[in-house]
Amino acid sequence: MGVASTVAALPIVALSFGCYVAAMFLGKVRPLRDAYESLSQAYDRVIERLGKEVLRDPRDAPVLRLMISLSLTALPIFAIQLILGKLRLLLVIAFYLSLYGVRFQRFVRMFSASHVEAHRRHGYFSEKYDKVFGRYLEFFLGYLYGNAPELGRTAHVCLHHRENSGPDDTRTNMGYDRTSRLDFLWYLSDNIWTVLGLAPYAYFKARGDEKNRKRMFWGMARYFAYFAAVFIYDWRIGILYVLVPLLCMNFINAITAWVQHAFCDPERPEDYFANTVTVVDEVNFLNEGYHLCHHHRASLHWTEMPVHFERLRERMREAGSLVFRDMDFLGLFLELTLFRRMDVLAEKLVPWEPMNHEQRLALLAKRTCLRAP
Repeated sequence: MGVASTVAALPIVALSFGCYVAAMFLGKVRPLRDAYESLSQAYDRVIERLGKEVLRDPRDAPVLRLMISLSLTALPIFAIQLILGKLRLLLVIAFYLSLYGVRFQRFVRMFSASHVEAHRRHGYFSEKYDKVFGRYLEFFLGYLYGNAPELGRTAHVCLHHRENSGPDDTRTNMGYDRTSRLDFLWYLSDNIWTVLGLAPYAYFKARGDEKNRKRMFWGMARYFAYFAAVFIYDWRIGILYVLVPLLCMNFINAITAWVQHAFCDPERPEDYFANTVTVVDEVNFLNEGYHLCHHHRASLHWTEMPVHFERLRERMREAGSLVFRDMDFLGLFLELTLFRRMDVLAEKLVPWEPMNHEQRLALLAKRTCLRAP
């Protein structure tokens, strides 16, 4: 499944980044750039006013923009394809672009927004709208991305945040060399069982956690029913609109889990303060890069993460938490595993005490060599 996920993701990666290059070129045309910025700002003003009416917390307006944008693009495209029946290449391309965006930015936003939603007891919407739109990302739009219901609210919150990527976590990477492409391929193959919900289901069943086991069961049942229904309707649509997004979800989800807890301390492998990475980048949607702050206070609103980071500085210093600047999680994966350019990582590492380049390299080597016995 690791190879299949990679093969499914690569054409979409090429499409997404190809369109990014085209968008950068068009952005140099001033009238087009000015028109886009004007429309975007007007759209933001509308979203901000609407957010005050429908959201529990108006600070979540960027998420509302994402939900509306997906509902006005990906959903109609999928519905039109189902109505037409016969595959249309332009519709497939438009569907992938609406899901993943240029440079995968829309998927990054969807991933972060779903992540935050999973930790909200009542989702994003106010009580008046919650009955209709409650957990709209995980329980509705998530199907388009290959994200089964309950992977967020149940598997992520009640499993991953309980285990903190320790040895019992279904997404632990302690048994792998995080600088090895081959090890990542094995990890990617194993991760599919988590994405399908089977590994979390087995985790809860083994621990006698009936509430979460049942949640996972019905979440899987709903997603598998959706999967089967589309394939029965037309297997070609099923492959391109359901199977490919599922494999892409596995691919990108595995990359994120791989790097967010990549730097374990061999002396304290289960210390999440040591193994959880913080990345600080200009494009940091919902402050997703403050991953350690999130593990420490998962209920904290995303706008408050930078302040919480300052509060945790001393404890992070004592634990040896790693912080990287001018880098997102995808960039971290590329440098750590795909290109293995530790020199680049050493330059972007923000040490708690003065270190020369060789000392930084030695620290990174130490924190990526751990293998589970």
